[in-house]
Amino acid sequence: MRVDAHQHFWHYTKEEFGWIDDSMAAIRRDYLPTDLAPLLHASGIDATVVVQARQSIEETDWLLDLSRESNWIAGVVGWVPLTDPDVEKTLQRVTANPSLKGVRHILQGESDAYMHREDFNAGIGLLRQFNLTYDLVIQERQLPAAIAFVDRHPGQPIVLDHLAKPLIAAQDLEPWRANIRELAQRPHLCCKLSGMVTEANFKHWTIDHLRPYVDTVLEAFGPRRLMFGSDWPVCTVAASYGRWHSTVATLLAELSRDEQATIFGNTAINFYGLDDARIGPQS
Repeated sequence: MRVDAHQHFWHYTKEEFGWIDDSMAAIRRDYLPTDLAPLLHASGIDATVVVQARQSIEETDWLLDLSRESNWIAGVVGWVPLTDPDVEKTLQRVTANPSLKGVRHILQGESDAYMHREDFNAGIGLLRQFNLTYDLVIQERQLPAAIAFVDRHPGQPIVLDHLAKPLIAAQDLEPWRANIRELAQRPHLCCKLSGMVTEANFKHWTIDHLRPYVDTVLEAFGPRRLMFGSDWPVCTVAASYGRWHSTVATLLAELSRDEQATIFGNTAINFYGLDDARIGPQS
């Protein structure tokens, strides 16, 4: 089965989505399952993992409701208030819906010191007892702090979103590459092949601009710890869903069929513990 391990839905408001600046004005609108379903069908994707876009428990509840309505939404990565002393009660409530597979806090918008907060790490420490993963979204400059953070949680399944947002538009590989190689030595960490075109030049990127970054994570993580993600609809400011899917397929074309199947599905299924009964062809 083929899985998109990273996509979003939202009802757009200027106040709640201030990060969508003028360069991304094209995505200042609502994006719902009815918009995504035909794109999945066209690319042969059977299921998705929808990831939070707002730091709101109300959004988490809404995404869980959507997962009840569309069986191809195989998992939800939501937001919970990890620094709240009562977060355990919130986790007990939201995990009553088995579609909740993981949690994310948008660390790219925080200082490095946030990753070392005791209350934040205490919240992360609760995730394993609820069988939840953690999505790590950071900028490349935060990689050294992220390495220390990941080391605090050696038993917690963690996935790095968007390759830690390397500086693709500038074609800078270092120190990102060295830090990625170091981070990948932690065996409980996976990485998503996602979010790359929005770190490149929106209008003029090419496959060759992306290849050194993909080659780096292939070498560092190997196919068993990599998973495909579209980052739809954010990706559409630089590439359609179909173009991004075909770009990743081209970048992975020299891998074996089994290795490609691992990246396009099996890693996400295993990492998030997706229910095979919810994963079926789009119609």
